Amino acid sequence: MIATAIDTLASPPCAVLLGWRLIDGRPAEGWIKIGFDGKPEFCNPAGFIQGGILASMLDDTMGPAVFIKTESRLYTETVSMTVNFLAPAKPGPIVGEARVLQLGKTIAFMEARLTGDAGVLLATASASARLVEATKALAK
Repeated sequence: MIATAIDTLASPPCAVLLGWRLIDGRPAEGWIKIGFDGKPEFCNPAGFIQGGILASMLDDTMGPAVFIKTESRLYTETVSMTVNFLAPAKPGPIVGEARVLQLGKTIAFMEARLTGDAGVLLATASASARLVEATKALAK
């Protein structure tokens, strides 16, 4: 795995809650792979991970893709995100992959996917995000 800008940041509480961990990244391509913990505490009454948690995982995969692509210069503030839930997510390891589709001066377009056991596709997302200088966004 290539070193990324994320390696020097402290994990925010929401990432810790989700069990966020960097698996792989290709900064020049704007691609990232993240591991998450699908905890039993995230389950709905049917025993599957609640959709809002999966949406958070998708969001927390796409933003870091921009961050590493821009060598920690730009941070994202999600403007719009569309999520498609394709299969129920059981508790256990979940893997997110995201890539930057287009990086403009003020906005980025990204897509992501989550997979579970045996590579089952759980959910996909596409998003647009406002770009903010990381020094300003992270100083708040």
